Amino acid sequence: MDSPTDPPTGWLAAARDPQISGELELIYERIARETEARKPVCEQSGRCCNFEAWGHRLYVTGLEAAYLVARLDEPLTSGAIARAREAGGCPFQKALLCTVHPLRPLGCRAYFCDESATEWQQDLSERMLAEIRSLHDRHGLPYH
Repeated sequence: MDSPTDPPTGWLAAARDPQISGELELIYERIARETEARKPVCEQSGRCCNFEAWGHRLYVTGLEAAYLVARLDEPLTSGAIARAREAGGCPFQKALLCTVHPLRPLGCRAYFCDESATEWQQDLSERMLAEIRSLHDRHGLPYH
């Protein structure tokens, strides 16, 4: 795929490409299958999405961010991002619920506050991130 030299524009074009988005969705499906097999326990009901309070950062690749943004019903505003940062959480969380659950990136899909999940979720994250990196590379997309 010929991607524009501006990474965000290239990521958005790629996120709208059925082949590339389909490959990303297959990776997301693998994450879901592996997670279901482990049956992590959710005791916090979305409270762990307050990143500052839980002491973690969510990293997302350019393609994943573009995939999510390209599918939003309403545009993400800089004000929503600023409010979420100030609160220490996510701009897509409303009343402890994820409003973009089917679109969420790898970091959200593979993170669980279940202490018994620490080891396997780290392994899952690293393996799937390598696959997403490979997806970027195969399609000539900058990886950030």
